Amino acid sequence: MPDQEGQDGAPGNQVARDGLVLSERDGRVLAQMSAGENRAPLSAANVRQLLDQSGHGDWMVLDDGLDTLLERWGNHSDAFDIDIAEKRDASVAVTIAGDGAVAWLQVSPARGGQGLAVVDVANALKQAGVVFGIDENAVLQACAAVMPAKIEAAFQRPPLSGADSTFELLMQTVADRAPKVNEDGLIDFRELGDIPFVQPGAPLMRRHPATAGVAGCDVRGNPVNPSPGINTPYASPLKGVRFAADDAELLEADVKGQPVRVENGMLVEDVLSLEKVDMNSGNISFDGSIEIKGDVMAHMKIKVTGNIVVRGTVEGAELDAGGDIQINSGIIAHSKVKAAGAVAARFIENSEVSAGTVISVDDMVLQSELLAHNQIIVGIKAQKRGRIVGGNTRTMMKVHVPQIGADDASGVTTVQVGVNPILEAQLLEIEAQISKSETEQSNLKKVVQHLKTNGDKNQQLPRAQAALQHALQVWGARLNDKQKVEGQLATFEDAVIEVGRAVEGSVVLTFGKRSRRVQHAYEAGVFKLAPSGHIVHVDSQGTATVVG
Repeated sequence: MPDQEGQDGAPGNQVARDGLVLSERDGRVLAQMSAGENRAPLSAANVRQLLDQSGHGDWMVLDDGLDTLLERWGNHSDAFDIDIAEKRDASVAVTIAGDGAVAWLQVSPARGGQGLAVVDVANALKQAGVVFGIDENAVLQACAAVMPAKIEAAFQRPPLSGADSTFELLMQTVADRAPKVNEDGLIDFRELGDIPFVQPGAPLMRRHPATAGVAGCDVRGNPVNPSPGINTPYASPLKGVRFAADDAELLEADVKGQPVRVENGMLVEDVLSLEKVDMNSGNISFDGSIEIKGDVMAHMKIKVTGNIVVRGTVEGAELDAGGDIQINSGIIAHSKVKAAGAVAARFIENSEVSAGTVISVDDMVLQSELLAHNQIIVGIKAQKRGRIVGGNTRTMMKVHVPQIGADDASGVTTVQVGVNPILEAQLLEIEAQISKSETEQSNLKKVVQHLKTNGDKNQQLPRAQAALQHALQVWGARLNDKQKVEGQLATFEDAVIEVGRAVEGSVVLTFGKRSRRVQHAYEAGVFKLAPSGHIVHVDSQGTATVVG
């Protein structure tokens, strides 16, 4: 059927079918139905096809009008007219995140009407208060949209958080009392070396204060405040150091001595130098570090707050250091050596050695008790002779040694990993505190309940309730402490025993609470705890076998 132009509200483009005429009028499609016989069935698809034929296929179908048309179509005597579609211009709405970080365009595309122009979108953003971070490509995307869409159109410039305070070490060689643990739970091993010295006035460390950060800007143009860095001052007190006269952030030596790095600061310790320690020198107790050019003889005792360096041998003596201990020769004859930091020696025989971090031995360990809270490394400079034979070697994360045990009758060699007596003691103490707190809670709950039930003549209830609340807080804090310590102890699952050459003789390997006596020799490889709970040996080819 030929189309007709609609003018001044008169019907425009028309199509007809079985007495149904579709015509355009006042921006709408009017369906006019005249009474008649022999109407063919009519579906929504048929109507949409007629809309396409009339040039209104992209107009908005009015669902209520369409439903009414289809419902009344079956009544052949019914004559009526109803709007079933209308022309709609494109529209855009702007929504903004509560924090002003992003703005969206909710686009409804044109349905037979006028599309969006860039100026339309710009005006909508402006009216919504969006003035910053507008994405021009998003605006163009909105104008070109042919389907309803939600488009991110503006973004805040995020603030830059401030940097925390940092402490810059200005010396290459210092004693370090704040060792760092890497992602594998290991403290990086380093050779201890000689005791370094500084003179008064030597620059030691510079503190870089925390920064405030850089403000951002949200889509409304409002500033977004940054999170300032954590401003950590120098530790206090710091012995043997001073602030530079013209720079309060620069730490320099105040006395001659050994520079020592501690957490958030530096110390300069006095250093005592002796030829040897014997009956003539007597026992030594010193606030600082000590260097002994010769030997430490039997029955002598040395206790210092800093480091101990012995150029000779420790023979049947007792050493206790708040820092590291370095023995250039050996530790022998039932000596007892203990350091809060690391212990390094050429060899160890028939002695007890304990270190807060690492024990390192150049050569071999014979019939000795070793305990390090992080790792033990043996055979650093003697791969062929390096071995652990007899005694008990215990640490938390790693033992590295060329050989464990020997074929001769040297007794049982026990190597344990996943052992940290300090953490285990802490866990026992925390568990005792939790138990005590739970008992206290139970008693206080009974008191509160009694006062509520029987009356509170002396006004004791508020105090009892406050005490109960405090007990609950203490209990919760102890539970958190327990979780942290258990997490640290759980790292033993990653503990390893690395053997560079062989395992021979009578050897017992222990991972945490799991022990296994080695029944035969093993070549180079790594012993570890498998997910199954078995101790396994992984050889150089990557083949794993259960130890037995």
